[in-house]
Amino acid sequence: MSRRVNAKWRPSLAFVLGGPLAAVFFLPLIGIGYFRIAGGVLGWAETAWMIGWMAFAATAILGFLLWRLVLRPVRAITDYARAEGAADVPVHFGTPEFSQLGQSVIAMTQTLQGREAVLRSYADHVTHEFKSPLTVVRGAAELLDDPALAPADRAKMLGNIVAAVDRMQALLDGQRALAQAQDPMPRGSCRLSDVVAGRGVVVTQDAQVPFSAELLAVVMTHLIGNAHAHGATQIDIAAGPDQIRVSDNGPGISQGNRSRIFDPFFTTRRDDGGTGMGLAIVRRMLETQGAEITLCAGTGAVFEITY
Repeated sequence: MSRRVNAKWRPSLAFVLGGPLAAVFFLPLIGIGYFRIAGGVLGWAETAWMIGWMAFAATAILGFLLWRLVLRPVRAITDYARAEGAADVPVHFGTPEFSQLGQSVIAMTQTLQGREAVLRSYADHVTHEFKSPLTVVRGAAELLDDPALAPADRAKMLGNIVAAVDRMQALLDGQRALAQAQDPMPRGSCRLSDVVAGRGVVVTQDAQVPFSAELLAVVMTHLIGNAHAHGATQIDIAAGPDQIRVSDNGPGISQGNRSRIFDPFFTTRRDDGGTGMGLAIVRRMLETQGAEITLCAGTGAVFEITY
């Protein structure tokens, strides 16, 4: 889920910059006015000392405010950007303008980290996943080179090659879909019941949710499709003010797989053509909207989307 800057009241940047400029302009006028009106109360030396201490105090206060509200936030943003997200996340900034800038830098860093994770997962997993179909293709090609191969065996080898190619194509399509899921989709809102539909799907609590109909349709299609693929006959979906809960009456997810279901390429349906990209795509799409999906305890599979 996207990390956010703490919202605290701070003066605007225009006020912070305008204060010193106003002080530079008005302090000399105050000094001149005092000499003009009350110069006889104190001597010239005492008056000069008083104005000097006033100027020193005003300079110290303005310097502290500029350091706290301008210099320190700029350094925090710079350090975080240079560390590429490895440093501690800044929790607040000096002015509303710097808070918005800090939130934008954090969101951009998280997006870049997510894309780097996708590339890393592709390098780690796709080479492993491609080994089996490539082995099939190579073995079939070697057998097809035998002129004495029976027609039935030749047809079988050709079928194996086609199945292996289809498997590799499915993996590549899944990887492409995962990369596209990281591109921000248009924000919007829709009513849950206007988007969710399907065999055995029951909306137990309807509400307006902060997702576009296009994004919500993709997310629900994956979740509902996964539930049906694992034997569920009923999917209950309930929307609240800050969450959507999707539960089914299927067999659920084993304890050993619960920590891996959002990993790209992880699937328990490999023999049926599953690529293990559906839930990874769902998580990436929700993260671009500042939302989060988690697997909860319960009968069957229970997913909770918080926003």
